[in-house]
Amino acid sequence: MKAVNSMLVASLARATVSVKKSQRWSRLSRGSAGALLLLLVAPVVRSQADARPTSGGGHWSYQVPKPETPPPVRDPSWPRGPLDQFVLAQQEQRGLRPAAEASREALLRRWSLDLIGLPPTDRDLDAFLADVAPGADRRAVDRLLASPHFGERWASPWLDLARYADTDGFNIDGGRSIWKYRDWVIGAFNRDLPFDQFTIQQIAGDMLADADQSTRIATGFHRNTRRNTEGGVDAKEARWEQLLDRVNTTAAIWLGSTIGCAQCHDHKYDPFGQREYYELLAFFETAEEPSLDATSPVDRARRTRLNATLKRLRAQDPVDAAEVARVAKEIKSIPRVTTLVMRERASAGIPKTHFRDRGSYVAKGELVEAGTPAALHEFGKDLPRNRLGLARWLVDDRNPLVARVTVNRYWAELFGRGLVTTVEDFGVKGAAPTHPGLLDWLATDFMAQGWSTKRLLRTIVLSATYRQASVLSPTALASDPANRWFTRGARFRLDAERIRDAFLTASGQLSRRLGGPSVFPVQADTSGVIPINKTSTRWRPSPGEDRYRRGIYTYWRRTMLFTALAAFDAPTREFCTPRRSRTNSPLQALVGMNDPAFFDAA
Repeated sequence: MKAVNSMLVASLARATVSVKKSQRWSRLSRGSAGALLLLLVAPVVRSQADARPTSGGGHWSYQVPKPETPPPVRDPSWPRGPLDQFVLAQQEQRGLRPAAEASREALLRRWSLDLIGLPPTDRDLDAFLADVAPGADRRAVDRLLASPHFGERWASPWLDLARYADTDGFNIDGGRSIWKYRDWVIGAFNRDLPFDQFTIQQIAGDMLADADQSTRIATGFHRNTRRNTEGGVDAKEARWEQLLDRVNTTAAIWLGSTIGCAQCHDHKYDPFGQREYYELLAFFETAEEPSLDATSPVDRARRTRLNATLKRLRAQDPVDAAEVARVAKEIKSIPRVTTLVMRERASAGIPKTHFRDRGSYVAKGELVEAGTPAALHEFGKDLPRNRLGLARWLVDDRNPLVARVTVNRYWAELFGRGLVTTVEDFGVKGAAPTHPGLLDWLATDFMAQGWSTKRLLRTIVLSATYRQASVLSPTALASDPANRWFTRGARFRLDAERIRDAFLTASGQLSRRLGGPSVFPVQADTSGVIPINKTSTRWRPSPGEDRYRRGIYTYWRRTMLFTALAAFDAPTREFCTPRRSRTNSPLQALVGMNDPAFFDAA
């Protein structure tokens, strides 16, 4: 009995303040035994409550970033701009020195792989080396930024965040038509859609005054959630799980937050209460989930014209049956493209949802209205209390997190590590920035320059910091082994898509066609796979050049990912992935030697 009591006390001691509000606590706390338990547990509960900040407090990430003045440096000849001054100042404080600049050949290859995801061609390299006029480097970078392949490269990490896939997930993992959203993301990066508008259109593009087909397609962002179509599934509970995913994904991408912890209890470390979690969730309660006819304007006009012709033919007397059949067949041949979108329910009013005790779907509590965490900036009185208002709140200049989180993510893509190494967590338990002044300078400059992604990337890749050679010397290894202070160029393995694309480019097989439905490249024969669900069906390779499309267009099957991508750590995208794993394994070497696509490219 004593063992049982001690286990109960220990269990209660791990409880958070939210336990006090539950019915179970009320029952336990009645009588003398309950009083004893309260006496034993209350100090522990209070200490845990004290550990969680009730506001942004003094934690650096909850303070609005302010423009930073670049620090003075002892060697003014090295920096090419303010960015380099921040980096060099940290190095000089530690007695470190930057590496020499990389060769022009290495720089062009680095720029090309980082900006468009493809290695430079021989013609590109010859033209760059022949251009010795002032500004040659900037012209080379600008050509890459203007390339239509820029969007393909930078859409890929965003699709990891957006959990984009061509199937539903779960056991059945049926297909879905949402590739139009993927193409929208590629196009948005190519036209340098400002990040604030990029945000608003994805969260609430259907609610804009000038909403059109493009902004409605953008709302496919939150239709990327998994969808459970198995028999016996409670449809309402399945939708609830999707709402939870939308809250967690929104917070991860724009707030760098692990707010999902607050589904069941107040966040133990960050200033997000459980009630605030459901206030955020309420913003998504009033959204409907239709499909949108996304057929191209040309095909739509052609179908309309042929339908009118068919109607006229059928009205004739006598009817020309052969001509009717011919026109009907032509109409049927026109592809009808649909895509998943979101649409606000008519006359929804202020969104509300039920608080869930301990995060359980069946434990409905009081109704709460849509709202935002009190620890962050105020929800403006001029903002509508709906998804559109939430989107505008996220990209408000007063938001201390969004710009920092975003520029840090771009930095991590280029350098292999962020200024904040925990790119997914800017909370109390996340890492502190190695270069706080630089992070805030980049964040405030990003906002001041119209949230332009291309301008931000240009600033970084033309810096002296980025241009350093990646040769690892014994001195650098001893003084800065992890390259924490950026004393040399970054060295890390490319992601799965760029590895495969580089092989296809080198072999001359790569198809550079943009957009369109997802494709099925050649992969190892899976006819011997033991069927355990519907995803174990045979992979049927696409014909012609579709076999050699870029990796971003590969059909993304969540429960059975394309092997050449899975081997190099591409995520299944069942959930938001702020940072991919980067492993080295024998399986990768075997894929490079034996996978049909790699073997053929060789």
